[in-house]
Amino acid sequence: MRTIRAFASLAAAGWLLAGAALAAPQHGIAMQGEPALPPDFRHLPYTNPQAPQGGQLRQAVSGSFDSVNPFIVKGADVTGIRTYVFESLLGRNWAEPFSLYGLLAESIDVSDDRQSFTFRLRPEATFSDGTPVTSADVVFSMETLRDKGRPGFKNSYSKVSKVETPDDRTIIFTQSAGDRELPLIVGLMPILSKAYWEGKDFTQTTLEPIVGSGPYVIGPVKAGESITYVKDPDYWGKDLPLQKGLWNFAEVRFDYYRDANAAFEAFKSGQADVRIETDPTRWATAYDFPAVKDGKITLERIEQRTPAATSGFAFNTRRKLFEDVRVREALVMVFDFEWANANLFSNAFRRTQGYYSGSELSFKGVPADQRELAVLGDAAAGLRPEFLDGTYQLPVSDGSGRDRKTLRKAVGLLGEAGWTITGEGLTNAAGEPFAFTISIVSKDQERIALHYQRSLAAIGIKADVRIVDSAQFNRMQRSYDFDMIPVTWFNSLSPGNEQMNYFGSQGRTAEGTRNYPGIADANVDKAIAAMLTATTREVFVAAVRAEDRLLTSGFYIVPFYNAGGQWVARWNHIGRPEQQPLPGFEATTLWRIP
Repeated sequence: MRTIRAFASLAAAGWLLAGAALAAPQHGIAMQGEPALPPDFRHLPYTNPQAPQGGQLRQAVSGSFDSVNPFIVKGADVTGIRTYVFESLLGRNWAEPFSLYGLLAESIDVSDDRQSFTFRLRPEATFSDGTPVTSADVVFSMETLRDKGRPGFKNSYSKVSKVETPDDRTIIFTQSAGDRELPLIVGLMPILSKAYWEGKDFTQTTLEPIVGSGPYVIGPVKAGESITYVKDPDYWGKDLPLQKGLWNFAEVRFDYYRDANAAFEAFKSGQADVRIETDPTRWATAYDFPAVKDGKITLERIEQRTPAATSGFAFNTRRKLFEDVRVREALVMVFDFEWANANLFSNAFRRTQGYYSGSELSFKGVPADQRELAVLGDAAAGLRPEFLDGTYQLPVSDGSGRDRKTLRKAVGLLGEAGWTITGEGLTNAAGEPFAFTISIVSKDQERIALHYQRSLAAIGIKADVRIVDSAQFNRMQRSYDFDMIPVTWFNSLSPGNEQMNYFGSQGRTAEGTRNYPGIADANVDKAIAAMLTATTREVFVAAVRAEDRLLTSGFYIVPFYNAGGQWVARWNHIGRPEQQPLPGFEATTLWRIP
């Protein structure tokens, strides 16, 4: 076992279990290698431990809610409740790719193969009702979330084969799945109060204030309108180094509005303190109101340091029409990003290159080294040179909306795949037309889909654009009953088990995964397996880049674009630390300037 710090004698702690291999516990754990912060760290690197305390943070969000239980499928839960009310055994340092440090647990002890892992709870840890957090609460949380919670909980926690609780503060987990990420996933499990839930139906929606162990408790709730989180003056963890500089407001309030425009108007009028803007046109043209001109509001762009979200129109390769990679590459060429960026988005976006765009995990600009080639194996011979040496880039048009040079290349590839432009449009040897449907759910998606439709029509392809309701769209996603849909995958600097759900071969036929394109590539599976078993960051990065090359060269989506960061507006009575965590703007580090 690895040793970082001994917190106490294992014998004194009562951990002497028959047949168990023992070693000194650790103050933290990293997915690969060792955590960056030492055992005696004072605070997280992106917080201000001297931040002023008090006041209220108000945020405007669009939508509605009918439940404060965020752990079940039923109902629409409120924003922020997991962040402010519930805690886990370990907490994240968002300045690292994936490292966790003791929160409810003061230590974690992990076997070399990560088949067993032990948490030791802090004696001072309590729920907001004053009752202690015990090993019984941890076991109850795992069993309840696994059996009654959202599907993702079951997928992860079902890998635990045995749980032992030799005393009220010790929990020993054993797995048989060989999943190196599982100790971290369990470390992030929200811990529920067994006593609070006794006699209550966990599967039902509720607006009753749920008991958690976090820095805030649920305050006033108006169903579908607003929720206020009130700082707990008796919060047990306020002096932990992991919590210093966070949770600076006396209250955090979320107000709900019918749509993004209404939420923006609330911010303009001073009814909300901060806003993360997602509409490029609004950012470019609408932030010229008096409060901005008078210097009462700060506008800033927080640079991206994690992978940009991978989004685009996904080809359903289960359809014969999209089986040929040459067809998919041709249709990627037809998408005129430059025209869309200038005419629809005020030139606010950049093209998303690959599945880890803008991060160290991207293959872009990086030749495959020996570590990667070992992961790729025979697949390397099938990759074009520009994918192996990292020089591939998406086509760049002349911005006219009808770039003849690019369209000719696309037609040439389609010709190689057996498609010809005739008087009836683009047809195959049997005279069948090239036609499909793009299914979408919003007006924003419709705008870009209609642009793509026009470009496709220029080479004889008939693409119908159809708006469906969200319930129907969800059914289409689950059953893969579509030709083409817009998709988004969010990748971090530490991709893990979710990659099999995103891109693993079983998703070709198994319903309910997020493998919307129907990718079934043994080489992709091999790359994912390599990243899941990597023990060093160098080997891990090589495996992820190999996956990135394979996915990008497969042309499974028509890639969209990203802002390269976040557009943030905040009233000047709200302060933030100069340094922000890797994912970007973080509301829990803010404070109200006196």
